[in-house]
Amino acid sequence: MVSFDPNFSVEAGESQEPLSASAGRGRRRMRRAIAYKVLILIFLVTLPLSNPWVRGDGVGYYAYIRAVLIEHDLNFEYDWLHANPSFRLGRVDAEGRLTPENYTATHHINNHFSVGPAILWAPFLMAVHGLILGLNHWGGHFQADGYSRPYMITMAVATAIYGIGSLCFSFALARKYVEERWALIATIGVWFGSSLLVYMYLNPSWSHAHSAFAVGLFLWYWQRTMEHRSIIQWAALGAISGLMIDIYYPNALFLMMPGLEAVVDYAQSYRKGEKRFPSMIQTACGHLSYLTVTGIVLLPTFATRHIIYGNAFNSGYTESWFWTSPKLVQVLFSSNHGLFSWTPLLMPAVFGLALTWKQNRLVAISSVSVFLAFLYLIASYQNWDGISSFGNRFFISLTPLFVLGLAMTLKFFSDFFVSRRRALLTAVLFVSLFILWNFGFVLQWGMHLIPVRGPIVWRTVAYNQFVVVPRRIVSTARGYLFQRTDLMQRIEREDIKQLNQESSE
Repeated sequence: MVSFDPNFSVEAGESQEPLSASAGRGRRRMRRAIAYKVLILIFLVTLPLSNPWVRGDGVGYYAYIRAVLIEHDLNFEYDWLHANPSFRLGRVDAEGRLTPENYTATHHINNHFSVGPAILWAPFLMAVHGLILGLNHWGGHFQADGYSRPYMITMAVATAIYGIGSLCFSFALARKYVEERWALIATIGVWFGSSLLVYMYLNPSWSHAHSAFAVGLFLWYWQRTMEHRSIIQWAALGAISGLMIDIYYPNALFLMMPGLEAVVDYAQSYRKGEKRFPSMIQTACGHLSYLTVTGIVLLPTFATRHIIYGNAFNSGYTESWFWTSPKLVQVLFSSNHGLFSWTPLLMPAVFGLALTWKQNRLVAISSVSVFLAFLYLIASYQNWDGISSFGNRFFISLTPLFVLGLAMTLKFFSDFFVSRRRALLTAVLFVSLFILWNFGFVLQWGMHLIPVRGPIVWRTVAYNQFVVVPRRIVSTARGYLFQRTDLMQRIEREDIKQLNQESSE
């Protein structure tokens, strides 16, 4: 196994006086505790940004938990009929009835969205549902339909909690490679300088924040147990892997990481001579445990596919794939939701993944391989642009890798500065500029100052950023915080207007 030194994040010369090992560990624990407190404080301050509504793809994700909790089955007709107007377009006829195309051969609503987010929401919403039923029993008058205010607030807050969970795991991963300062700056940078911001707060009913959480947990536990993983730990990693795929199917690509690790394990076992066979048997038992538990945790996905489509392996997605002509450049740089063009902070983040080579070659190879595999998969997908998306939302699952890569990049360039303070201030300024750009871009996208679907005009974006956004930022923030219902209805009307324009062209 490739060695993984847990102490390489400490730089030589950090203190002018030699410290004992215990004192050094104490200082690192103190800095780590401060960093987590900073993350939690920022989270609490920004929690009012959580938007308690179910919209778009979120209708499908949320329908699983609502239908099971309220109706005790997988009947999603109520969810489809009470969805936001732009979601109902093409699904509901003039008389307000669902069209026949909504139903599968098993007479269920064609809900191809994954069940994983509902699994993560379940503990929160079950508690709220039980509380509402109890209050109603004692004379309360709360609507227990899954869509009243208590349910919506709970769903949004739960998503935000999973979002901060993903960032804490990302920070924990990055600080294994660099000092806490670089890991913290990178975590805050990716938090507010990428698409995660939108899907953690503004569109909480979508799956992306949940996916980032599961991937963060997976990567944190994978590297934490990398040196000596018992069969029980292999099983735990399998449970996390299954959940990760339940939430977002492309997350199966992260299985490349334990797969590459397995190649190293068997190679090392083979070189043990007479002890070769017992070592290989022990390694194989761990891998068998991993695969078995992964399959068991995937049962909710298989069960819902079987109920809805009559086939446990039918995902429900009917879009085309273009494996021999992927849109690689477009996915990264297109004005139509390109990953780097919309969220440019992710360029130095991806660059930094290769810098982990000196600390851990397995992590470096695995991280770069997963990113390239994601890039190829999304670039081969018919709807590679994410249709209505801020940036390329398909890559939000890679949030922990982006944090790691950005932290490595910040550390790399800090070595070119003579003054540690100047390096820190430069890093903060560098990341802050990307965050400010992202905030303005999100406002443009959210208020339909630019098209939410299709390509955008960069000249218009630049003009808006420096002229329109400064004029509207205060009124928009006030409307979002204090008149959110009216603002959301206005945004929905703009979305329907754009959809009607597109259909008439």
